[in-house]
Parts: sequence; structure tokens; C-alpha cells
Amino acid sequence: MGCGDATTLLLLVCISGLIYLLVRRPSSRRSHLPPGPAPLPFLGNVLQLKAEGMVNSLRKLRDKYGPVFTVHLGPRRVVVLWGYEAVKEALEDQADEFSGRGKLAAFEEIVQGFGLLFSNGERWRQLHRFSLAALQDFGTGKRSAEERIQEEAQRLVEEFRKTKGSPFDPTFLLSRSAASVICSIVFGQHCDYADESFLDLLAKTNQVFVRLSSTWGQLYEMFSWFMHFLPGAHKQIFRDLEDINSFILERIKANQASLDRDNPRDFIDCFLLQMEKEILNPATEFHLRNLVMTAFNLFFVGTETVSSTLRYGLLILLKHPEVEEKMTQEIDQVVGRSRVPAVADRSRMPYADAVIHEIQRFSDVIPMNLPHALTRDTHFRGYAIPKGTEVFPVLSSVLRDPSRFRDPERFDPGHFLDEQGHFKANEAFMPFSTGKRICLGQELARMELFIFLTAILQNFTLKSPVPPRDIELKPPASGFAHVPPCYQLCVVPRSGGSQAKEEQPKDRPQGTAGAPPNHTPPAASPNAGPGALFP
Repeated sequence: MGCGDATTLLLLVCISGLIYLLVRRPSSRRSHLPPGPAPLPFLGNVLQLKAEGMVNSLRKLRDKYGPVFTVHLGPRRVVVLWGYEAVKEALEDQADEFSGRGKLAAFEEIVQGFGLLFSNGERWRQLHRFSLAALQDFGTGKRSAEERIQEEAQRLVEEFRKTKGSPFDPTFLLSRSAASVICSIVFGQHCDYADESFLDLLAKTNQVFVRLSSTWGQLYEMFSWFMHFLPGAHKQIFRDLEDINSFILERIKANQASLDRDNPRDFIDCFLLQMEKEILNPATEFHLRNLVMTAFNLFFVGTETVSSTLRYGLLILLKHPEVEEKMTQEIDQVVGRSRVPAVADRSRMPYADAVIHEIQRFSDVIPMNLPHALTRDTHFRGYAIPKGTEVFPVLSSVLRDPSRFRDPERFDPGHFLDEQGHFKANEAFMPFSTGKRICLGQELARMELFIFLTAILQNFTLKSPVPPRDIELKPPASGFAHVPPCYQLCVVPRSGGSQAKEEQPKDRPQGTAGAPPNHTPPAASPNAGPGALFP
């Protein structure tokens, strides 16, 4: 780009910014927004918001302006909700008004308002109602989901066993297991561990998750209106998302070619049948684009949130071996060593249940929540906020609210236990959000976390190559997600007892063997943290 072109582009940006400010000013006068720092033209609150630590930046603003305040991500005006009371009041008590979906800038170019996760209005209502019913049929409401997870847990145990006690990074193995479960529900079959296209898909999915949480990803969230035209690491997010969608489109085409209308096999088949039912409806939301985007939403969220929580869980147990030991004792007492853990065991395992809840609370994988938006002009806590305003209900502020959890910065399963050692629920436990936009796959995720973690501890003792006191739990980046630190893990087979085996129904095929232990994923390693991807 020459000097003259750069000058022209700068002038266009300045003129566009001035027009934006002039257009926005009247609505600002009509509203009475929550307080917040004064924004700079075009740059918003860039001086107060640190891209490498967005949650901490918002915490400082909360200390100054209170639990409801306004910030500007570049030209984007956002109302932030901080703490359990503010988030509950908005997402539960005024659920209709706060049920809109805001934009995640890095996804906007690909998604463009289609699919379940980022749609609004009638499109969202139809896709939400349909997806909830379909997931109940093929996942969260039937024992088949539990069987799929148990089978995948056994495959994971066998992959762990192949390490023979040597140090390894569990990232890719856990991603494969979580992805295979969601693939069995969305695509109707487990993904073959030896399938190079599947391995490449996992690598790209993990890279997107990491990059969204990096400094580059957070800068793009603030300045997408400008960075969209510039080269940089954020461009790789778009390429990876396109590749993931291409993979999903190929799976959809395969389903179309083999569709049995009397026996739908998976979520995609159900959607295809609904498309046929509404083929003459010109206003239908059941079309190919919404199918691709909804399948992408389910796959991406169902893979990365579960696998990241599992990674954090194993790291936390390495840091706290006394917790692992007590959890293992409960597993031995309730489950034993001769069968696979089942969801029904959870009610008889209060300590394990408390540990898994605390892992979810402490790991805080999606700290910012997905952005919401107001569906109408709304009065909230004395403020008049106009329709369409984006809202960040910060989940991290709920999961670490000191009024709801004693010593919230410390990992303590006692946060979910009463004085008698019984499991104790906490209404501020919102890792899946709350209200009308609560995660549809929360029950599936809870089953996965319980069965995977208990199956691992049933078969192995966890060992760290470094002393527990030297293990760092702080995430390397705090943006869209809390990406777990990279670490090495050793799993030592437990002595005594017999290996747990699942009783396989005769009409259900056995799981496919895993990839060789020395297999490395294509492209950049998904184990790389933000520092490795962005030196």
C-alpha cells in the first residue's frame, strides 16, 4: 500500500467515525445509560481495556463504576453486568428483554446471523425449539447418550494406557474424545481417530479457540471495523472457520445421499427432514445455511468447552493430589473397578460431584459469556437502555462472586459441600450461563465431565513431572476463553482389581482403535498456547 493509499484510507476511517458519532448521538441523548469511562473517538476505551487481560480490565471498571457500567470496544457500545445479582436480574428476571444475541466479531463474517448460536428473533425461536427437541432425541434425554460417552471414555482410557507412564500433553486426546461424542450426535457416528481430515479439523478448532482468546483476537473484537482490512493473525481464524464449515458441509451432503426418512440417525437427518416438510414455506428457517451454521455451533462449542474443562480438571488434580486421592477413594467405594462409571453413580458420589462442579467454577472456561443484546428499549436498575444495545453478562464475575463463594480465588470442593459432606447446590453456579440463552448441551456436557474424569481416576493415578507447588493454574490469556496452560501429565495404571469394561450391546459396533501414540496433528500443533502461536 502506497503512502497516498494509506492517507486516503485514514481519511475514510476518520470520516466514517465522525458519521457514526453523529448518527449515534441522538439515541444517546434519549437514553440514560449506565456510567462508564469517556470513550475516545474511533478507539473507544482502549486506554482502560487491556486486550491481554479483558476480564481484569472490566473488574477495575466495576470497582469504579459499580456492577452495571458502559464501555466502548472501539465504536461498539456495550453494557457490562458484573456479579451474581446483576446477571441474575437481567438474564432471569428480565429474560425476554436480555434474550437477544450480540455479535462476536471474529465469527460475524462466517456466521452472519445464521445458525442457533448467533441468530435472533423468529429465526432463533424456531432453531432453538427444534434443536432442543432433537438433542433430547439424540443426546441429552436418552440413555444412548450415556452409552456413547461410556464407550468414548473407554477409548480414552486405552489411549492413556498407551503412554506407558511417560509424560504427554493430554490436549489432543481430550479434544478427540469430546469431539467424537458430539460427532456421534450431530453426524451419527464416532469420528475415526485415524482419519486425517478429522485430526486436521480438531487442530483447526483448537487453534480458533486459542486465537479468539489471544491479544490478536481481543484487538479484533474491539477494532474489527478497521482490522478487517489489514493482514494479521486474525485472518487465520477466518480461514480455519471456513475449513471447519467445509468439513461440516461434506458431512451434510453425505447424510443427504443416504437419508432414510423413516429412521433418522442424527441431528442432521432430523434437520433435513424438517427442511423437506417446509420446502414450500417461503419464510422457513429450515434451509441449508442454517443447518451448516447450527451444526458448526454444536460441534465447536461441544468440543472445545468440554475438552478445555477436562484439561483444566486434570491440571487442578495434579496441583491438588489430596483431592485426587479422596475422589479416587469414593470411586472405589461406589463404582469399584469392574465396570464403567455411570451417571446414576453421581448422586451417590457427593465429593466427586463437588470436585467437578468446583473444576467448572474455578476453570471459568468462558469468562465473558457470549454477548447478549436487548430485544427492546429496557429500563434496568434505573437506567434506560435502548433496543439493540449489546450486553456482556460476565460469567467470571458470577463464578467468583465473593458474596456467593467464600475465598472464590481458591480451588475448594467445599464450595459445593455442606457440613455433613453432602453435595450442596449454589445458585451462582452458572458455567453454562442462565436464562433463555442457557447452553442447550449442558446436560450432555455434565455427563461427559463426570464419566470421563471418573473413568480416568478409576484406572490411573495422575503424576506430574514437576512438583505440585510449581504447577501454574493461571491461564496464559484471558479473553473470549480461559485457555488452560500447557502441561505434561503422566498416568500410572492403578494396581489391584480388574480393568473396568463396558458391556457392549450386541447390536452396537465396538469403538475404533485410537491413532498411534506418536501421531502428530496436521498444521500447527493444537497444544500450542497463545505464546507459541503469537510470539
